[in-house]
Amino acid sequence: MRYSPESLEAFVQTVESGSFSAAARALRKSQSTISTAIANLENDLGFTLFSRELRNPVLTENGQRALAQVKEILNASAKLDELAIRLSGEIEPCLRLAISDFWQADYHESLLQRFDRRYPDIEFECMIAEDADVIDLLHSQRAHIGVVRVQDHYPSDICVKRLQVEAQMAIFLHKDHPLAQQDKVTEEELKALRQLRLNTWVERTPAPTGKVWLAQSYLLLLEMAEQGFGWSILPRWLTQQFGHQTLRELPVDGWPQSIQVDVIWSRRTPPGPAGRWMIDQLLAQRSA
Repeated sequence: MRYSPESLEAFVQTVESGSFSAAARALRKSQSTISTAIANLENDLGFTLFSRELRNPVLTENGQRALAQVKEILNASAKLDELAIRLSGEIEPCLRLAISDFWQADYHESLLQRFDRRYPDIEFECMIAEDADVIDLLHSQRAHIGVVRVQDHYPSDICVKRLQVEAQMAIFLHKDHPLAQQDKVTEEELKALRQLRLNTWVERTPAPTGKVWLAQSYLLLLEMAEQGFGWSILPRWLTQQFGHQTLRELPVDGWPQSIQVDVIWSRRTPPGPAGRWMIDQLLAQRSA
């Protein structure tokens, strides 16, 4: 293929991110690297992909027609890589998995039991991370597979499959707080209290107006809520299993909520046969 995968990924990511700089951040590259890759792709194709008259690049008509074809090429390349891994038979020496605290323990325990029986000699590491941190671990090759709540956008070099399980999230507060005694709680009443909110190392989201404490894992938020520091959105299973019966689920309109879950991995450094087996097992799991 005369078109480099890096150029194709840079093109798709620029479209999805809206600018060369945003694409560079998503792919952990310099902006000049992204601009050069797209310029090289335009030279290879013989036509312009983006109009650069405005501040941010805008797809040309030819660029719009090329986008669908480029996505097909990248998807076909990922499928070929997957087939090659499955047929190679060379088992990787280690496997690293990054998961969220919302991932239920029984799912994880069952998966690891099956993994241990099938691959008893592989070194295995499990890390707790959330959202953008999981993607960063894949980009840095610190993790091979990630289980993450569905994101609005993924970098173009990240492969994604939707799982058949969901996570139940609810709003919790210490049971002794007066608000926890009410039959109904409004969002306005919550605004008067401190919120304990999830944040990530990679993408720190701006704090809303009001009192907010931040943490990088749901387990830390759970412990802070148990100490009575405020209310938090937490996985129901985590609170039931590790909450020491100190928290109450608040009756707020629209809650609890179900969130969908994806398994993700890097297109550039895909997992080996053991990792592919684990992905298959994750895809086969269903909510109870």
